[in-house]
Parts: sequence; C-alpha cells; structure tokens
Amino acid sequence: MTQLAAVQDDQAQRNVDIVLTAMRELFTEKDLTAIDRYWAEPYVQHSPQMPNGLDTLRDVVPHLEGFSWEPQRIAAQGELVFTHSIVHGWAPNPVAIVDIFRLENGRIVEHWDVVQDIVPAEESANGNAMV
Repeated sequence: MTQLAAVQDDQAQRNVDIVLTAMRELFTEKDLTAIDRYWAEPYVQHSPQMPNGLDTLRDVVPHLEGFSWEPQRIAAQGELVFTHSIVHGWAPNPVAIVDIFRLENGRIVEHWDVVQDIVPAEESANGNAMV
C-alpha cells in the first residue's frame, strides 16, 4: 500500500508541474503552441462561459489584456490538480479563482472553475482575506 501511495504522490506532483508550466506558457507567455503540448482533445470545459474544445483557448488567449494568473495554493490528488489563484485581466477587476484540472496521460483534458470578485478583508463579514 505504501508503494501505491508513493506512485500516486509522484503522479500528482508531475501533474502539478504540468499544470503550472502549461498555464505559464499559455497565459503568461501567450505561447499558443503550449495547447498542443499540454492539453488534449476531447477537452471538456465546465466553465459556464466557455464551450468545450481547445479552439476556445486558441481564440481567447490572444485577446487577454493585462492577464496574470497568480496561484496562491495548489493541491493535487491523482489525476486532479486544484489551484486557488488571484487573476487579473479575466474580469474588469481582480478575481479569486479556484481551478480544477483533470489530466490524462500527462495532458489537461477537463477543467472546472469557480470565480469570485475579490472583496477586501475589511469589507468582508468575517474580516478574512479571500486568498
């Protein structure tokens, strides 16, 4: 059982490395060839604003102005990678986004996200920061 856990941990770490590299190359460097290296069809998108398929990424990324993706927390379990990030340039104001990526054979094949406007801690009912 310990050996299986070690393999799962190694795979999860590889998946984290893939997601971080993929997101940096595509969204920060705007290298559209990253899609061919790190994503695969059929790409299933669960974000309500985006259709399935990789063509959406190819169409959206070149038009993002001032975009930055700043992961604050990352977790992984098996084929899933979870990120909690501050994102600029996706909405009019900075947003907090939780992304969930599912990988298959080292490529991103599925994505979910939850997007919230960032509310300063002093304006929140609990006084806590969102990220």
